[in-house]
Amino acid sequence: MRDKTQANSAAPGDGLVRAGALVFIVGAVATLVTVAPLFLGTTPFPTYMFVLSMLMGVGFLMAGAGVLRSVAAGRRTARAAGQVSEG
Repeated sequence: MRDKTQANSAAPGDGLVRAGALVFIVGAVATLVTVAPLFLGTTPFPTYMFVLSMLMGVGFLMAGAGVLRSVAAGRRTARAAGQVSEG
């Protein structure tokens, strides 16, 4: 039996993974910008840049939550398919 999901359909959690990746990239760029003055010997950036660097961890957690949501949906689908074929 073929799976009925289409190749371009979004699975549960895909949006969280994409949003988490975007937030992670913003945090990574902020981290590079924040660390650059330490190597260049210029004046450091204000505190808010260090706070923006924390977005890297937030994005990682968002993407992880999306992956877990996707796994949970896959398990529910597999469990429902198993009950139908057994019973």
